[in-house]
Amino acid sequence: MHFDQLLDQVNSRLTQLTFPANWCQGRTAFGGISAAMLYTAMRTVINDERTLLSLSTNFVGPLIADAPFNIELSLLREGKSASQIEARIIQDEKVAVIALACFAIKRDSNVIVENKASCPLAPVNEENLTPYIEGVTPQFFQHMSFNIQKGAMPFSNASNGELAGWMRLKETPRDLTVAHILALTDAWPPAQLQMYANVAPASSMSWYIEFLPHQPLAADAWLGFDAFTHHSRDGYACEEANIYNQAGELLAMSRQTVALFD
Repeated sequence: MHFDQLLDQVNSRLTQLTFPANWCQGRTAFGGISAAMLYTAMRTVINDERTLLSLSTNFVGPLIADAPFNIELSLLREGKSASQIEARIIQDEKVAVIALACFAIKRDSNVIVENKASCPLAPVNEENLTPYIEGVTPQFFQHMSFNIQKGAMPFSNASNGELAGWMRLKETPRDLTVAHILALTDAWPPAQLQMYANVAPASSMSWYIEFLPHQPLAADAWLGFDAFTHHSRDGYACEEANIYNQAGELLAMSRQTVALFD
């Protein structure tokens, strides 16, 4: 199933949603799909003039493939310039994923601070893409292209938790929207997995992402990803990442808490 087809289910306001196993990470949907579908559901009730400022997502339990689920929305507040909304994925009468988002319109302000972050990546090298290997890489990797430029593959006993490179969907979407950016950003494995000496799982518990104003992106554009581990101890890690366009402009800032089971 094409990524846009997953979102079309939400835009059509179907009460029973599903996704196939080839969008899974292990036994559950990979987090980017969950977040993208929740964001898309939120967009159906939020005015188009209001853009996403931030999205906070908690992965409460597994979201199982080929089993029906629904999305519940709760508009918490609709102010003159900002909207606060909550969305939940419910499967088998249990909460699987919950998200809280803030949307807002542009307002006049004399306080202007230009972002000075610069993209550390070299141009995309399409001759060096991470392959999808059935039974080794997560199933959803078959839909993604990655050009890793910093860091190592999971379970390689690396000495640090830094990971960076370029990413895009293999099948070009109709448009490259915030929903697509969410899915791509969360498609990268936790940067701590490369520090594992042996194969073992890790699980994102919570994820927070903020968006900066940006121009529309080409549907086939590559996005840059640059992550580092702030801290890891006692089985939990805090990871931060910046997301860039190909011109090197900062699009979003991501932060997640990861449970480690090494």
